[in-house]
Amino acid sequence: MSAMLAFFARHSHRHRTRLRRPVRIPDEAPSTDAIFIVIRRMRSPLVFITTVFAISVLGLSIIPGKDANGNATHLSPFEAFYFISYTASTIGFGEIVPFTTAQRMWVTVCIFMTVVGWAYAIGTLLSLLQSASFQDAVAMQRFRRKVKRIREPFLIVCGYGQAGRQVCRELDEAGRRFVVIDRSEDRIQRIATDELQSDVPALEADASLPSVLGMAGLANLHCEGVLALTDDDTDNLAVVMATTLLRPGTSVIARCMDRVVEERMDDFAPNAVINPSDRYGAYLVLALQRPATYALVKWLMDPRDDEMPKPFLPQPGGSWVVCADGEFSEEVTSDLERAGMNVTVADPKDGHPDVSRANGFVVGTDNDTTNLALAEHAKIARSDLFVAVRQQSDARASLVSALDIDSVFTPTELVAQESLARVVTPLFWSFVEYAVQQPNEFAEGIIARLTAHCGHTGKERMLVDLSAQGSPALHRWLLHDELTVGQILKSPDGRDEHLPLVPLVLVRNGEHIFAPDESTTVTTDDHLLVVGHRSGLLALHETQYSDAAAEYIATGAHVPETWLWRKLKRHRPAA
Repeated sequence: MSAMLAFFARHSHRHRTRLRRPVRIPDEAPSTDAIFIVIRRMRSPLVFITTVFAISVLGLSIIPGKDANGNATHLSPFEAFYFISYTASTIGFGEIVPFTTAQRMWVTVCIFMTVVGWAYAIGTLLSLLQSASFQDAVAMQRFRRKVKRIREPFLIVCGYGQAGRQVCRELDEAGRRFVVIDRSEDRIQRIATDELQSDVPALEADASLPSVLGMAGLANLHCEGVLALTDDDTDNLAVVMATTLLRPGTSVIARCMDRVVEERMDDFAPNAVINPSDRYGAYLVLALQRPATYALVKWLMDPRDDEMPKPFLPQPGGSWVVCADGEFSEEVTSDLERAGMNVTVADPKDGHPDVSRANGFVVGTDNDTTNLALAEHAKIARSDLFVAVRQQSDARASLVSALDIDSVFTPTELVAQESLARVVTPLFWSFVEYAVQQPNEFAEGIIARLTAHCGHTGKERMLVDLSAQGSPALHRWLLHDELTVGQILKSPDGRDEHLPLVPLVLVRNGEHIFAPDESTTVTTDDHLLVVGHRSGLLALHETQYSDAAAEYIATGAHVPETWLWRKLKRHRPAA
């Protein structure tokens, strides 16, 4: 098997790791003095108000008054406290007893003193409400409460850039819960405008800190994995490190652009490290050597409901020109050379490279405008030239489509697609790894089945669990009769009609049967991964839960739907 195929399976198995000492996962705020700053800021105005209040009460109880007979009297401390309370709070019920001029002068002074005190306190409070430390403390507390209220499996997504945003959208559409951490306030605020179906806990913080991951629910038993998709490779390394050390066994997938950092990540045995520059070279070689396999894999992984792409015309060796920057140039060149291509590396700063004798042209500078200009010039020079373009941002996706580029590489999109393929339906990724190691004819057969049953669109996936909990009706039938994969995929509305679904993987006792034949019998412990139209998945759901539908697809007999009629039919004497 070629080195390219080995690359796809490179992260399938974890490396050996040392035994780790159990450590409590911290969940304290990275800056725990925010609340104390608030208390300190309010201490001075509160002390001032309390002092003014105490002096006012003391003075009013000491200054003598006069009763109706002209005798000197004094307000009790409680009476003075009562009067100052409603006077200082601007309620103003009036005098308890007729005051003397001295008492009224003292009350006047107290009123002005308390007004100054209240103005001082209210001003300080308003300033606190607008301070970043107070708002961060409130946001953190709200974030903690949202995470603790999650009572179902969820993922921690570190980074809400282009890749993280696409992953979160697809997770939301799939009904999966997740928590988001990002350094950027703008990205966190964008979550509220992305019209996600669920209320997503999101925090502006440094995901590389273990305490932040702890607050995001790393210690929560419902946390099933972490996605390190930030724009900083070092931060992603820190996330991988914290996850594998603090909670061993938790699934973690990381994005990485730097080969050195990628090797450091491998020491902590994450489930996968996705280096888009390195991966693209493998995909490009796959497209050239086995175009049907590439078309199938990319179509199944792409979340958009596009038609099945036509396979590329194979390029029989020849020379290639790579005009790119940095590691992307090195990775693509290395992959093409391992595939037997003669590669010429051109510097983008030298202008338009000579492609007159080339079979293919790869352009991948850091500037999308430059990439499109170089690609268009190459197409003008050679209309039959195979052109591959790196697209840094999806902001110019319409221009790329208009130029009709043969192969487009968007790093963030590749990271998102592979991450989703691994976490939404993990069994699906095992099919991808299997498919890329098979001959081109294997993919051609799957494409033919997909086209026959689903047309060129429809690629939603569902894992059919044939246990009593997952498919009660099918399970009850399998306890006393047989069912085949093909029968399960029959329409409950018309047994002669095949649902727009195709089986990809059958799991039995830990063994994976890829692209199972429809004549394969199933058991009560099997799991079946299917792909196709949503309408087919809805119809299959009916078969899973309806005893009448299960019996109909198995025998073709229409049976009563209700439990009473089924009982009456079962005990009816034979004619």
